Amino acid sequence: MNALSFSLILSGVLLNAAAQLLLKAGTNAVGHFAFSAENLIPVGLKLAFEPHILGGIACYVVSLVVWIMALSRVEVSIAYPMLSIGYVINALVAWHFFGESVNAMRMAGIGVIIVGVFLVARS
Repeated sequence: MNALSFSLILSGVLLNAAAQLLLKAGTNAVGHFAFSAENLIPVGLKLAFEPHILGGIACYVVSLVVWIMALSRVEVSIAYPMLSIGYVINALVAWHFFGESVNAMRMAGIGVIIVGVFLVARS
């Protein structure tokens, strides 16, 4: 895998992770809500115009374009497992910014993911 291919994959992964984190920040800003027929439109409008959620959607759109470019250069059997790096990024950023728990079991899982991505990248 050359530097451009790796950069495209990493950019796609980072944009995807950013999208998830922005969606989480957006739902935190909106607050807890229940889906029902009565609040479908008010909650839908809140979500549709929440800046973090709009940013997350934009990151998804750009990540899709970047990912298509990456797949045109790299085998999917190599590229797709690289998305797992996003799990690591999201867990650590969610712990830091959202106060989510990252206990020993989660850290062990993150370690397994890192080893797996390393093995796929070396193949």
